[in-house]
Amino acid sequence: MELIVDIEKQLRNFPLRAKFTMRDEVFALLGASGCGKSMTLKCIAGLMKPDRGHIELDGQVLYDSEQGIDLPPQQRHIGYLFQSYALFPNMTIHDNIAFVAEGSAEEKERKVQEGLHRFHLEELSGAYPAELSGGQQQRAALARILAADAHLLLLDEPFSALDNYLKWQLELEMLEVFQSYHGAALLVSHDRGEVYRLADRIAVINRGQMEHPCSREEIFEAPGTLAATLLTGCKNVSAARPGTAGAESPAGENTEDADLYAGDWQLPLHAGEVPENVHYIGLRAHFILYCAPGDRSQVEAAKAHPDSVLANVHRFAVTRVIEDVFSYLVMVRRADAPDARSLRWELPKEDWHHIASTLPPDQTLWLYFPPDKLMLMEQ
Repeated sequence: MELIVDIEKQLRNFPLRAKFTMRDEVFALLGASGCGKSMTLKCIAGLMKPDRGHIELDGQVLYDSEQGIDLPPQQRHIGYLFQSYALFPNMTIHDNIAFVAEGSAEEKERKVQEGLHRFHLEELSGAYPAELSGGQQQRAALARILAADAHLLLLDEPFSALDNYLKWQLELEMLEVFQSYHGAALLVSHDRGEVYRLADRIAVINRGQMEHPCSREEIFEAPGTLAATLLTGCKNVSAARPGTAGAESPAGENTEDADLYAGDWQLPLHAGEVPENVHYIGLRAHFILYCAPGDRSQVEAAKAHPDSVLANVHRFAVTRVIEDVFSYLVMVRRADAPDARSLRWELPKEDWHHIASTLPPDQTLWLYFPPDKLMLMEQ
């Protein structure tokens, strides 16, 4: 299966520009609400018409503005799972599935029974959509899509209306569907964990502009842009510039040897090879490391050489401690820099209990920023 998309459409506040190719895979569009994700799916499905461009599925042109081609939805062989599930309210679940199935009466019934069994809906076969829970409706909608022998599945925020437990159960079922389904799926979501667990490749959409698709590992390890970094969940982001000549450091140290200066955090840092046009730097909260008082190798090096930024070790003051379900979120700000922006540091509860018991009265500690975990962004 191969889907080629290259379309443009003017939306209310910005133009949508989507260009990508996907094959036998689960491809995800990650973006904030209103960025153009769902509109992209609707254009592919034939529910909305692009202003210009080209859409092709398995060698068949679905839409081409120059050739004047615009196939209706029923001729595109695409299954669309709406956020509202869009089941026919006056039909039973059995009849909803049978309505889209093709073939002889025996073949249609076989597809219906396969769908009911796959999604554990046998006992609800004679029920109407209004009698089902949200999760049951979603499973029925998926069974109906697969019964239509769709070449491509379009999943528009499929779990947004579900509670956490039911969402997890349906994610597991969705993974099984993907493994047995011989087509491909295009998933739209604003949930970073959801796309990481389900998708093979991910493309970020930011105000209608699609960024270059990446593997899920690449986009989380090196997002490359500010939009991708924020959408993948990084809470610590600062404006940055290469080198630090002329930067005023609150501690008065000489920062000329640093690779870059994180202005919002007021930190000179070593980050290895730094692009000349770097504008931002990010560090995920769980990658910040604590330097215990007994670990003198890094802390003493920083104290002994105050005119350097050896090993990215800096002294921080704890400004707030927030207890989460399984961890602590510790807000820290560079010591002696009251105007610096705080950073979020996340660590297991047991680790924080141990660290907190050893803090001095001024609530300061030394933290290490691993250079290989720093994410540099050019835009």
